Amino acid sequence: MDKTVSAMVARRGLLLVLSSPSGAGKTTLAKLLLDAEGEDLKVSVSVTTRPPRPGEVDGVDYYFVDHDRFAGLRDGAELLEYAEVFGNFYGTPRAQVESALSAGQDMLFDVDWQGARELARCLPEDVVRVFILPPSAEALETRLRSRNQDSDDVVAKRMAKASDEIGHWDEYDYVIINSDVEASIAQLESILKSERLRRVRRTGLGAFVFELQRELD
Repeated sequence: MDKTVSAMVARRGLLLVLSSPSGAGKTTLAKLLLDAEGEDLKVSVSVTTRPPRPGEVDGVDYYFVDHDRFAGLRDGAELLEYAEVFGNFYGTPRAQVESALSAGQDMLFDVDWQGARELARCLPEDVVRVFILPPSAEALETRLRSRNQDSDDVVAKRMAKASDEIGHWDEYDYVIINSDVEASIAQLESILKSERLRRVRRTGLGAFVFELQRELD
């Protein structure tokens, strides 16, 4: 099939879900992948009750809300998934995701294993889950300390929790060991390209095949 014709076949969007223990490089990989994909991949902006970190912008990195507002969204079924992480709540707004999928827009999710599990439960045909592993425990601790954003106590808590988070690796469709950023990005791009070609997502393929058969007959 001609590449231009193939691109014109309507396709439902997908949800690319990235998860990892803190410090495994997930955020770096997500940003690089978004830069490489441009308008073809947009980040899902989560709602959170945690305060902004230096440089973070409301509505771009997260929607920063108080606990009462978050509870209202949760109780009003306006979140696809939500979870509590280190005393703060995170959730995915339902409307923006469902609208994007219908329009054929791919969305990137940066969530923990709890969020990934819930997204897969709600939208099993749309979710592609990728777990990011650090190359070693030593590398993980080094990355956490190099961020200079967390106290020694917080770093210790994140290291203690990492084993539990890593224990959910087998719930994911793909696993990447992030020992080299360029190699990891190449693997993510390959996953994305392959998943976009899945027959079940190409909603316009049936009509195309019907027309092709009509012309042949």
